[in-house]
Amino acid sequence: MTRETDADGVRLQRIQEVAAEVGLTPRSIRYYEEVGLLAPAGRSEGAYRLYDADDLARLRFIKGLRDDAGFSLAEIKQLLEDEAARKRNRERFNSTDDPAERRALALDGIARIDRQIETLHGKMQRIKSMIAEARVRRGRLADHIERIDSGEVRTHVHVESMGQRDATDHSDAAGAASMADNGDIPTDQADLASAEAR
Repeated sequence: MTRETDADGVRLQRIQEVAAEVGLTPRSIRYYEEVGLLAPAGRSEGAYRLYDADDLARLRFIKGLRDDAGFSLAEIKQLLEDEAARKRNRERFNSTDDPAERRALALDGIARIDRQIETLHGKMQRIKSMIAEARVRRGRLADHIERIDSGEVRTHVHVESMGQRDATDHSDAAGAASMADNGDIPTDQADLASAEAR
């Protein structure tokens, strides 16, 4: 394992080591640098990218927003830029006594927070829509199970009379075809069920 340190003795890690630790590929990390999501702590004498603990924390944050919350890289970049700007604004706010400058900094902060809220609300609405759609699909399947349990839909039941199958009972095929119409079973099964019903 490669162990390098900066001038202050802070441990730095190479990209392969960082990738393994945070659960990303080196290619993803390089791409995040290219689009401005991350800047490496420095380079080794052999020109290897080096990363410190802050870089790892930032990569974990990016990965969490992307994988767990479903944010796009553009949305993540905007969130990170706004967070960096708020940090700069706080420092400037505390270093000045000029009311006009403080007011301008506060207004900028409000605008950035409003944009963040708008992004988060949009994400929430998309997630709510996905949940609603999933509940509809679940309800359809629950209805089919109820019909099966009640005997309304009979699967693989053959009624034999005088050595021949009763051709009037096709409730199993019709039920399967209905499920396919709702997108709950594969199309090939639907085609088979429809053919049997005919």
